[in-house]
Amino acid sequence: MQEQQVRVPYRPLNGIVLLDKPTGISSNQALQNVRRLYRAKKAGHTGALDPLASGMLPICFGESTRLAGLLLNADKAYTTTAILGARSSTGDCEGELSDERPVAPMTADQIESVLTRFRGQISQVPPMYSALKHQGQPLYKLARQGKAVERKAREVQIHELQLLERDQRSMRLRVRCSKGTYIRTLVEDIGGALGCGAYVGALHRDWVEGFADLPMHDLGALQSMSEGELQQCLLPTEAGLRNLPQIHLNAKQAERLRHGQAMFLDQTPLPSAAVFDPKRQLLAVAAIDAQGRLNVTARFGTKNPASDESA
Repeated sequence: MQEQQVRVPYRPLNGIVLLDKPTGISSNQALQNVRRLYRAKKAGHTGALDPLASGMLPICFGESTRLAGLLLNADKAYTTTAILGARSSTGDCEGELSDERPVAPMTADQIESVLTRFRGQISQVPPMYSALKHQGQPLYKLARQGKAVERKAREVQIHELQLLERDQRSMRLRVRCSKGTYIRTLVEDIGGALGCGAYVGALHRDWVEGFADLPMHDLGALQSMSEGELQQCLLPTEAGLRNLPQIHLNAKQAERLRHGQAMFLDQTPLPSAAVFDPKRQLLAVAAIDAQGRLNVTARFGTKNPASDESA
C-alpha cells in the first residue's frame, strides 16, 4: 500500500530573507521555493529579476509584505556585462542578434565621454520585453507575438555608472540607479552611443537600498539548512526600514496609534518614517505633514509567530 504523503502545514510568519537569486529561474519561482522552505502562509518579493539575472531578491513574509511598495521604490545597484558589436531582440543574450558589426578600438577617454552622458537624470523608453502593461496585457507577451506598441519615455536617475573592466567585445559596468531603471535599455543606449550596439550578457543585482551591508543567502544553501539555521537567516520587518528616520512614541501615543486615532506630533515634516512604541516594536510607516499630523501609510504590530508550528 502506497504511503500517503504528509502535508506540511503553512504557518503565519513575519520577516525578510535576502535571497541571492540564481540565474535560470524566475523571481516567482525563487519566491515559491523560499516560501515552501519557511512554510510561510503569505509571501512576496520586492522587485522582479529576469531569469537571466542573479542577485539580491528580498523575500518578505507576512506583514513584511507591506514593505513591498517602499522597497520597490528604493535605489538599487547592479553589475552588468555589456556585449558589444550587436543588438538583441530582447536586449540580452537570450534574444535573437541583429545588426552585428566589428567593434572599433576605443580609448578609455572615449568610453568615459559616452558614459558621462548617461549619468544623472536620463530619459528611457521601456523595452517591449518588460512586465509593463498595455491595455491589461504585459508587454513581453505582446513582444513574443511579434507585436510592438508605443511606449512613453520616462525619467530615471543614474546615480553611479562606472566602467570596471573591458576588452575588445565587452564591458563590465557598475550601475546604481533609481526605481524604474531598465539596465537592458541603458546598455542598449550606451551601445548605440558608442556606435557599435550592445546587449546584456550578464546581470547581477548587488543590493537593494537599506540592505547593502547585509549578507544574501544562496538558494541551495537555504535548502540544506535546518529549521534553526533558516530562522537565523530571517530578518525582522524593521530591517527593511533602516534608511528611514525613526519616531519613538510614548505608551499613550502608541495606544492611540494602535486604535487608529488622529495624532499630532511636535515634529518637523517627514515624507516617511518608521514609528516605534516604547518597547521598540514597529508600529507603522508614516508621514508627518506640515501641521504635525501623523499619517499612517502601513501598519504593523502583529506578533511574529516565527516558532508557531500551527497552520
